[in-house]
Amino acid sequence: MLKKLSAFFFIGIFSFLLTACSAYLAPFDASKPVGEQVNYTITGIDAGAGLMMAAENAIEVYGLAEEYWQIQPSSTAAMTITLARAIEDKRPIIVTGWVPHWMFTNFDLKFLDDPENVFGEAESIHTIVRKGLAEDKPSAYQFLNNFYWTPDDMSEVMLDVNNGVEPEKAAREWIENNPDIVAQWTDGIEQANGEEIVLTLVAWDSEIASTNVVAEVLRDLGYEPTIRAMEIQPMWKSIATSAADAMVAAWLPNTSAVFYEDFQDDVIDLGPNLRGAQVGLVVPTFMENINSIEDLRR
Repeated sequence: MLKKLSAFFFIGIFSFLLTACSAYLAPFDASKPVGEQVNYTITGIDAGAGLMMAAENAIEVYGLAEEYWQIQPSSTAAMTITLARAIEDKRPIIVTGWVPHWMFTNFDLKFLDDPENVFGEAESIHTIVRKGLAEDKPSAYQFLNNFYWTPDDMSEVMLDVNNGVEPEKAAREWIENNPDIVAQWTDGIEQANGEEIVLTLVAWDSEIASTNVVAEVLRDLGYEPTIRAMEIQPMWKSIATSAADAMVAAWLPNTSAVFYEDFQDDVIDLGPNLRGAQVGLVVPTFMENINSIEDLRR
């Protein structure tokens, strides 16, 4: 028994040392292959995200699988923390990224060129509502149909939230600072009478920002909004089954393509609420000689 415990203890210490060593990679060296410097690993987000599926496809398309490259799933929060620490130490890192996102405001980053167009062209974020919403909650439907803002607008809210402001408060401050934009969304819309309305989102920073702004405007219109966070597939299904009323988190035509295909007949697409979104593989700008996904094979 003692020998078994000793063996387990040794294995545990050995595993810890391996993990510790991998956690403290050396600063970026432009003369060395980048794969060796990042352990052939791309730091990702939630395993079920469309961006992660595109990243897996990129590994195959660009021949990175032959060098045993892998995507490490995590969460948006974990990915950005890892990114921040790497940048602070000038260590190489490759992440799955997107704009709008506050990390492009806080850090000097660049998308890797994608000559095979695996990640697609620039995307839009669409508003999706349940069938019957126009009849049940016409004021909400009209506002949601009008809702449109820019990546810069969204980034303001995201940055405040990242700096520690509660999402609801950050949304409220943005609304108070942008009355002309809000007026374009709401002018001529009748007040509701305290009806409940359920919004759903996937808990990405961008969607936390947009959904909270939408919720606060709906509150001003006389609704009682509830926000429910969930994974992407349940988010779409909740709208399709009328378990929720609306979401403003559908990245199309690429990131949410598989879910749009599954549920498009059971939901109503009100079109883009933001244009110019982009997804792909992202690195710090100090990795000067890494400019394309093809460069990862060096």
